[in-house]
Amino acid sequence: MIFPKPVRALALASTILLIFLMFQLFQRPPPLHEPRIVYPDMRTDPNLEETHEPPGKLWRSEEYAADNPNSPRINATILSLVRNEEIDGMIQSMQDLERTWNHKFNYPWTFFNDVPFTQDFKTRTQAQTKAKCNYELIPKDHWAVPSWINHDLVKESGKMLEEQDIQYGAMLSYHQMCRWNSGLFYHHPALKHVRYYWRVEPKVHFFCEVDYDVFRYMHDHNKTYGFTINLYDDPKTITTLWPETLRFTEAHPQYVRNDSVNARAWLEDKERRPEHNRKANGYSTCHFWSNFEIADMEFWRGEAYEEYFRHLDRAGGFFYERWGDAPVHSIALGLFEDKSRIHWFRDIGYQHIPYFNCPNSPKCTGCRKGLFTDGEDFLYKEDCRPNWFKYVGMG
Repeated sequence: MIFPKPVRALALASTILLIFLMFQLFQRPPPLHEPRIVYPDMRTDPNLEETHEPPGKLWRSEEYAADNPNSPRINATILSLVRNEEIDGMIQSMQDLERTWNHKFNYPWTFFNDVPFTQDFKTRTQAQTKAKCNYELIPKDHWAVPSWINHDLVKESGKMLEEQDIQYGAMLSYHQMCRWNSGLFYHHPALKHVRYYWRVEPKVHFFCEVDYDVFRYMHDHNKTYGFTINLYDDPKTITTLWPETLRFTEAHPQYVRNDSVNARAWLEDKERRPEHNRKANGYSTCHFWSNFEIADMEFWRGEAYEEYFRHLDRAGGFFYERWGDAPVHSIALGLFEDKSRIHWFRDIGYQHIPYFNCPNSPKCTGCRKGLFTDGEDFLYKEDCRPNWFKYVGMG
């Protein structure tokens, strides 16, 4: 039997609608209000628990007006390495941090670039804050490829990294940035009399009202380093970093803290992701994601770290591999510092795509409590917080 055209059209439309409804029914469900992943060695994500400010004395914002020369501000700055063309992303980050924290405390912003900042960049960024903005040029010898690096080998290494699908592997400026962030930024003349910094990158988000002076907290509570996100690295980018570290510590055992107080177990763990440890030659690849870090530069300026950085710099891995400042900083902190001086800022809501730190607090908006990533489920395995909590704790 041949059906009339209108009937055939209706049947076709019904079939298409049925297929669409079936697809909607069986596709991956939308995100739930709680994280979908539960770690076998964590009862629950700690960020699902009610989050409070850190204990102890905290400095509030009553006397922190930008024009108050006698304010309780200490020698600290918000720090950003940024290019002129990243102005929109930088303004977004500034607006978030000013709204949630810095409009109360008015700490200066210090921007670094390997080329001069444009007037447009200066005008637009200064308009976001009442605090002073400083615009600094990186010295050429800080950004240049060192004389002992073989340029032909750098090119060949870049090709090999690219063939392994390693992001930025062949981008020379990325390697220069990692080296500068690892061991040169704190030597810039503009930071000579600055002790603490809060690193902020373009296109990041801050979600929670922070009502205390974080720099004063670091100082008063004898903290060296503060983080929000703790991840695994790609072992293909750092295959010789741990062996070079061991060469250094064997030559300079005096710099390594006793295992009872350091975080070496976190650095060497091979239970959670044994393949990472194997490919990185003994290093778990766990690191603090350094696009957020609040730190005391006296640690970087100290003898142990300076000697360590010089050793790594001479080894060439910043250019022949893709050693990043995150694993370099993290390894140094894990070996040369007392782990009690490393602080998880669990109360600071933060996102750098694709990862989050989302506290359970009425002070937070726009960040679902306990969320680690809004990406695919496989990204949850990149979370190294369980190891940190296991070996160090949640302080």
